Amino acid sequence: MENQIFELQYAIDTFYFLVMGALVMWMAAGFSMLEAGLVRSKNTTEILTKNVTLYAVACTMYMIVGYYLMYGGGLFLTGIEGGATLVEDALKASAENGFGGDSVYSAASDFFFQVVFVATAMSIVSGAVAERMKLWAFLAFAVVMTGFIYPMEGNWTWGGGSVFGLFSLGDVGFSDFAGSGIVHMAGAAAALAGVLLLGPRKGKYGADGRVNAIPGANLPLATLGTFILWMGWFGFNGGSVLKLGDIASANSVAMVFLNTNAAAAGGALAALVVAKILFGKADLTMVLNGALAGLVAITAEPSTPTALAATLIGAVGGVIVVFSILFFDKLKIDDPVGAISVHGAVGLWGLLAVPLTNGDTTFTGQLIGAATIFTWVFVTSLIVWGIIKMVMGLRVSEEEEYEGVDLAECGMEAYPEFTKSA
Repeated sequence: MENQIFELQYAIDTFYFLVMGALVMWMAAGFSMLEAGLVRSKNTTEILTKNVTLYAVACTMYMIVGYYLMYGGGLFLTGIEGGATLVEDALKASAENGFGGDSVYSAASDFFFQVVFVATAMSIVSGAVAERMKLWAFLAFAVVMTGFIYPMEGNWTWGGGSVFGLFSLGDVGFSDFAGSGIVHMAGAAAALAGVLLLGPRKGKYGADGRVNAIPGANLPLATLGTFILWMGWFGFNGGSVLKLGDIASANSVAMVFLNTNAAAAGGALAALVVAKILFGKADLTMVLNGALAGLVAITAEPSTPTALAATLIGAVGGVIVVFSILFFDKLKIDDPVGAISVHGAVGLWGLLAVPLTNGDTTFTGQLIGAATIFTWVFVTSLIVWGIIKMVMGLRVSEEEEYEGVDLAECGMEAYPEFTKSA
């Protein structure tokens, strides 16, 4: 009887991991639609190509080397079985793969769930460097980001490793439940490094300091992308509970889903109100980014707040993202989709909000963790972007940027019957 219960728990937890991983994978479609909607029509094909290809690069690099660096156990390199047929095999596999406590599930399901997080971090970079970066320069960076930069900081956090052998983030009270810092702020740090070396789009900033709006081509598509991301986030946060096969875990998953949804709603409403106060209009792009900001904010700790607290945490994220977007424009840091603000500025807020509801963490520990993640990712990314710039260049020519990177990089247009060149 005990073995039957164990086998049922193993099956439920493995299946739950796979379904949640599939939801997170669907976020790749969300990023694709969001970015395709917020860039100009002449750059749509290229941004879609980047999103499809970066996902493939992330899956391949994390399989070859990233998982090994992050967790010290090469799931495929060392030939560890992806599943078990007997109770004894399951317990042994669980111990060998470092699964904590009474969590038991297929090693292959763990890899699948982890790899879609890697792709999410890299997707954040895609939108920030849109409309002027060379496709192959971006993909070259994706190889390093998903195979080395992200897995290293992931090892120091979720992997339980020590930072260059000096100290453990867990020992200083750092906690990041599903990745406000580990995934989102890391992606934003890599994006910021690239944007600084890349420069703004032509015509974005006037000589007199004026910021010129460059509207996206398809706001319905951007809205669809936001809703896809909102849905996928239930897997992002819910799957991070790591199991479902007992009463306590099932209740925790339900609370995480509830808080994730509440925070997104709070972020959207807060951004709408702030945009109305600042601009006198209901700015849809700010509302979309506000919803995403709420999701990022709650990701660091969606299990301990009440639903009202989660709504307020998301609302603060929605306020932050509006002012952050305006701030980066003042600095002439051009981010076409607001990714650095949504995932970076709000990712930091998400980490700092954890001690408000989780007594096992400290503000000092959260700051140390945030500083470690940002410094590592930003500095290493700046070096890699710099090397790529010297070797092959980061930016397309001024003429190619004017005509659109669809033709220059992909040789086709997303909307050929509506464009001037057609």
